[in-house]
Amino acid sequence: MPIAYGQPVADKPGLQENPYQEFSLGAIKPAGWLEEMLVRQKEGLSGNLDRLYPLVMGPTNGWLGGDGDQWERGPYWIDGLLPLAYILDDAELIAKVKPWIEWTLASQKENGYFGPDTDYENTIVGIQRNNCGDWWPKMVMLKVMQQYYSATGDKRVIDFMTKYFQYQLKTLPVYPLDHWTFWARYRGGDNLMSVYWLYNITGDDFLLDLGEIIYSQTFPFTQIFTSHNWWHTGSMHCVNLAHGMKTPLIYYQRHPEQKYVDAAKQGLKDINTFISGPHGVIIGDEALHGNNPTQGSELCTAVEMMFSLEKMLEITGDVQWAGHLEKVAYNVLPTQIKDDFSARQYYQQVNQVAITCEGRNFVSPHEDTDIVFGELSGYPCCTSNLHQGWPKFTRHLWFATADNGIASLIYAPSEVTAQVGNDITVKIAEKTDYPFEEKIDFNLSFPSKKDKKAFFPFHLRIPAWCNNPVITINGEAVSIAAHSGEIVRINREWKDGDHIQLELPMRISTSNWYDDAVVIERGPLLYSLKMDEKWERKVDQRPESSHKGEWYYEVTSTSAWNYSLIRKYLKEEELEKNFVVRKAENIAPYPWNLENAPITIKTKGRILPSWNMFKGSAGPVNFFMQANEPMGDEETIELIPYGCTTLRITEFPVR
Repeated sequence: MPIAYGQPVADKPGLQENPYQEFSLGAIKPAGWLEEMLVRQKEGLSGNLDRLYPLVMGPTNGWLGGDGDQWERGPYWIDGLLPLAYILDDAELIAKVKPWIEWTLASQKENGYFGPDTDYENTIVGIQRNNCGDWWPKMVMLKVMQQYYSATGDKRVIDFMTKYFQYQLKTLPVYPLDHWTFWARYRGGDNLMSVYWLYNITGDDFLLDLGEIIYSQTFPFTQIFTSHNWWHTGSMHCVNLAHGMKTPLIYYQRHPEQKYVDAAKQGLKDINTFISGPHGVIIGDEALHGNNPTQGSELCTAVEMMFSLEKMLEITGDVQWAGHLEKVAYNVLPTQIKDDFSARQYYQQVNQVAITCEGRNFVSPHEDTDIVFGELSGYPCCTSNLHQGWPKFTRHLWFATADNGIASLIYAPSEVTAQVGNDITVKIAEKTDYPFEEKIDFNLSFPSKKDKKAFFPFHLRIPAWCNNPVITINGEAVSIAAHSGEIVRINREWKDGDHIQLELPMRISTSNWYDDAVVIERGPLLYSLKMDEKWERKVDQRPESSHKGEWYYEVTSTSAWNYSLIRKYLKEEELEKNFVVRKAENIAPYPWNLENAPITIKTKGRILPSWNMFKGSAGPVNFFMQANEPMGDEETIELIPYGCTTLRITEFPVR
């Protein structure tokens, strides 16, 4: 059972019991490089957005009672700041969160409505002052309230959400989800998730009726995912799809029919086949835009995909969602945010050889600032929404299990305190340099002076890419079936001081993407061409606009980038010989950059003189070609983890 404040378990009549449940916010603490990541986040944009972005996050914000921004950006920030604050147990950050919580609770009217209630004319550039009645921003604030309750047990949240859902039950038939904007219709799964969360606490039957209304008004992802050609260019906003991909499985909790599971799996299969890159993120700039490695993928898409995948894993226990979550988190997220969390990209490219203010082949260009690093470059939604990525990821490293045990399903350095078995408290410290290293150590202790042992199951995920995992307990090998793409369940009496080691051997592999381009992978990481980087901070001289900061960074390189890999070296049986892995002796506290990359792979490549720049990006090339063409001599090239790069080639032509 999850610890503290009666964190809900889906065991009320009317909803299925999920195999995994999240722990109370704060039960899981980061360690190692992950702790460093969250501290940098606190010291950068996440902890200081009220000071750095006062136009929107200052006291005039509508979610603080002001006449400024009335829509999604304030709730977005708090949706990430709140879990960051309570995971770090940081009093300063908690103090920043509290006014938003208190104002929101106090804003509730007698009929149950909450939030800003007055539209203003949009006379101020850079803020959104209308559509205050829209259902969508309230969905974000409902997620904030769930997390606040989980961290504090404040019972006002339960009454608050009950009243609001009674208001929705009466109002949605008259003013449906898409009455104000289309965003709420595509993101109704988030609303439904909050309804089911509350139902598992109160058991109020009206919530199940409300769930049916919300699902009926939400974009029909279940039907769409089982149709054909839904993914065509321009058919949907990329972030709407990142939200919506979990909707079939959210609804599945009420109607546990296989068709909803099948729809979610088919949806991800089509995403991977038609509108994603090897990094796992939906490509859309902003509309869906195929899978060319120079098209953009939005930062909001990455963090919303991560949250969707976390919920999908919790509901089904299917390790497919866990593997995809690690791919997004460990490749995309580190590279799209500056190391000190002072700036971010709106879009990133899989093949990204220059970051400049220059027109590119994007559906929605924003004065050509889309891939430069800045506070507000591209569009400001990502400045507000990026903060949820790492804190929510941290919260979902560990799960309580339906069989009164504990599960480590996503791997990162961390520590969890939980109740297991017959409500005995255990603390498990996970020490690892994963995803760079193959060994993961778990050290168990029992804080109670009375209870120094407990019988409970310990669940471990074996990634689909790992063929020969090794599990030892106190130095002795465990004789248990451990197959790739499955969860191992070790059921035994655990004692204070027990040590588990999970070794996940990582081997070089290849995958094929756009036009049969080749990508090099090892474990959960992609490997990209190492390029030198020149960062140049520039003053933004353009006229005032809604997507303009005072400055931005361009990043350029003097390195050659137009390499092909060599076909004869890509034979599966010879990959380990032709792609030589070098590991750093010591991994830096912050390994996610060019200087500190812990892993380097050396191989051979050839320059393709005909592959040139086009509109600021790596230009068109035949990724797969058998005809002869001019090429340079074989030379050694270095690959490093995608997440450690800023400039890179990841999808390579083959010759």
